[in-house]
Amino acid sequence: MSVDAALRCSACGAATETWFLVGCDDDLFSQAPVVYLERYTENRRDTAGSNGLGTEQIDDLLERAQIAFDDNLGAGAMIYLRKIFEMTTSQAAEAVGIATVRSNGRRKSFRSLLEEVDADSHIIPSEFSSNGYKLFSELSEVIHGDSNEAEALNKYPPCRKLVLGIVNNIRNNQEMAQAIASLGWNGTAPLIRTEGGVS
Repeated sequence: MSVDAALRCSACGAATETWFLVGCDDDLFSQAPVVYLERYTENRRDTAGSNGLGTEQIDDLLERAQIAFDDNLGAGAMIYLRKIFEMTTSQAAEAVGIATVRSNGRRKSFRSLLEEVDADSHIIPSEFSSNGYKLFSELSEVIHGDSNEAEALNKYPPCRKLVLGIVNNIRNNQEMAQAIASLGWNGTAPLIRTEGGVS
């Protein structure tokens, strides 16, 4: 079980966020389980923001992914990456008015939502624009137990780079849109994706 906690020193009042991985030899949900501390780490937020990501929530998830990877928890690290991917796609959908649910109120499949958002906003960098859902599948395979921990640890660094590419691409698109609006260019032709980039 993964436990996140905010702790405060009773002597000096300093606060820190901590993460515990708790193990159990028996049934964790029994009446009196015997548990032990598998791993423990403190928040390293001073390095989390160095990637220049736009939201605190995404920074936090990225930090948790890196902590899990540093502690050799490959599947845990990949879970956080997939959460970032899902969250940024949903946020991009909401930003341009794309519904994340169907007319019957049920959530759209991630593939469907991703294709719709990418067609509208080009959130997947051009370098792997045709493989956006393939990245999601890579992250999901690890989570569903189709890869062992060693494979997950090997896949984490390249998957992290690709997820960061999506996050930063969305952020760059938003910053360019704001710059265009501030110059009063709203009446001009929208940015068009070309083979060489954007025109």
